Amino acid sequence: MTNFHLESSFLAQYAGQQPQWGPVGYVTYKRTYARPLTAVRERHAQLAAQHGLSGTEEFWLTLTRVTEGCFGVQEDHCKSLHLPWDPTVAQRKAQEMYRLMWEFKFSPPGRGLWMMGAPAVDKLGGSALNNCGFVSTRDIATDFAGPFCFLMDFSMLGVGVGFDVLGAGKVQVREPEVGGVHVVPDTREGWVDLLRATLDAFVGRCRLAEHVDVSRVRPAGAAIRGFGGTASGPAPLVEMRDAVVALLRERVGHYVSAADIVDVMNLVGRCVVSGNVRRSAEIALGEDYDDYLDLKDKDKHPTAVAGWRWASNNSILARVGQSYRRAAARTAKNGEPGYEWLENARRYGRMADPPDDRDVDVVGVNPCSEQSLHDRELCNLVETYPAHHDSLDDYLRTLKYAYLYAKTVTLMPTHDARVNAVTMKNRRIGCSMSGITQAIAKFGYREFLRLCDAGYAEVQQLDKTYSGWLCVPRSIKTTSVKPSGTVSLLCGATPGIHFPESEYYWRVIRFASDSPMLPALREAGYGVTEIDPAKEPNTTAVYFPVREANFCRAKADVSMWEQLLLAADVQAHWADNQVSATVTFDKKTEGPQIERALEAFETRLKGVSFLPREDHGYEHAPYQPISAEAYEMVASRIKPLRLDGGHEVTDSFCDGDKCQVPRGNT
Repeated sequence: MTNFHLESSFLAQYAGQQPQWGPVGYVTYKRTYARPLTAVRERHAQLAAQHGLSGTEEFWLTLTRVTEGCFGVQEDHCKSLHLPWDPTVAQRKAQEMYRLMWEFKFSPPGRGLWMMGAPAVDKLGGSALNNCGFVSTRDIATDFAGPFCFLMDFSMLGVGVGFDVLGAGKVQVREPEVGGVHVVPDTREGWVDLLRATLDAFVGRCRLAEHVDVSRVRPAGAAIRGFGGTASGPAPLVEMRDAVVALLRERVGHYVSAADIVDVMNLVGRCVVSGNVRRSAEIALGEDYDDYLDLKDKDKHPTAVAGWRWASNNSILARVGQSYRRAAARTAKNGEPGYEWLENARRYGRMADPPDDRDVDVVGVNPCSEQSLHDRELCNLVETYPAHHDSLDDYLRTLKYAYLYAKTVTLMPTHDARVNAVTMKNRRIGCSMSGITQAIAKFGYREFLRLCDAGYAEVQQLDKTYSGWLCVPRSIKTTSVKPSGTVSLLCGATPGIHFPESEYYWRVIRFASDSPMLPALREAGYGVTEIDPAKEPNTTAVYFPVREANFCRAKADVSMWEQLLLAADVQAHWADNQVSATVTFDKKTEGPQIERALEAFETRLKGVSFLPREDHGYEHAPYQPISAEAYEMVASRIKPLRLDGGHEVTDSFCDGDKCQVPRGNT
């Protein structure tokens, strides 16, 4: 990669400083996005040493890495194609991008904060910078193992992957020949190859290894120097392989079913999420029939649901005009299935615009449902915060640099040729918004929608200008609303389109009980409680007092219908991809209305999921409303926080409470 550097005089303004963090922003950043200084480029390690840093990055250094990485990719692209490149103009733009990120007017996704500009990108390429992907099983008759291996490969890089069950009934499971030894090398590719060999054995393409040698796989706790984090050891891999073999042996002589596809994908997801620093997110798309709808029924499938079927959110491939009665009854009971109207995604960009049929090859969505995707297509996101702006012109200025970050990621090929073919053709990006309800409270509903319209028009003009400069295709679609998650916590923005829990609440974050951050958190005055080890081993809960900025209304005060209306309006005025909307509802009063709501909004949305509001009885729940008095009493005692502890967990590419696998730390 070309060595693009920000000027030292510019960096001197930020070195040693902290941005205006949200209530849990600094803790979230250090725990999730600050890279170990042993896993950065030599230049950034030298900058850290000059300013007395040890352990992990501080935010000014992370933004240095991200900005220099982004403009380094642009410079490499232009010089490799002998295109114009002006270092003076690039320096000016890079400094402006840095400033806007520092002020939290926009931010890269979690993946960008963690990986952009890191040396691991040289090896992993664009795979490490994309948020999400989708793979169809429709062609498993010709490549049975392919879709499952795709999901495992990219999930191990943190990519959230969606899949369908269209391969059901197309392949008959055969009794495999058994013999030989399969040696697993200590690589991501080695893990994926074991899955491929196991699956291919059950369709007669190779023998099933009698013995699997995992002696070369690094032990649990060993450092993963490229991607980051620590190794899980071979145990999750062996467990996955044994479970897949047991599952398929029971299916010998039968055709692969939708349940089989979901189970194998979920077993892979369980394996990946066991890999400590890695996170996984999956969404399954299937038809509206009872066997599929019942896959997560705890009464019918207690072992599978508890063992691995938690690893995906399940949605149906809905059709405008269909009956929603059966599916809606299940959604009203437990929140699943969700709904995806692919015909709307194929025909429309923004739903307020006439249909243009420019995305007719859409076959699925990413796990959080903000991106409609082609088979084996990846997509990258970027997040803007309209409530952090004072005017429309201010926001349009930010969109230029947010767009430029996302478009730059499309310049980097991945390690997968089929992925490159579709991703580089479509150049799909997702310029997202978070803090939408805060922006509505600040500007008013009508003015916010005008901002959406003007912002969308600006992104289209930017895409025309910069695609021409970079000599690449225009992006097939450009805007979305992702659910956000830990990224929005950095600056205290409400996640995506969703309403806050309350004006005042505890944000409870789980840490390993041996986390080096805990002593500093205790010293600063935060409530630290060790959880009963019989319930959650080696886990400590830390309570952070939060007051929402630009507070409008709490989640419980907003009806299901109003949430659907807001999602539809943003789908109409901003998102030409999709709006990730998890609509909360009261099971008793609103649950019976879900069928009618789906009929009312089926022509105005591309996807939606639901989550019942109920007393979960969950000890140390992530969000707990408190009074203003309780907030003030605790907040007044909090002292400045300094964290030298190491990075503990890396966010998934898809980062929302609904789409992320509910395992590991919250």
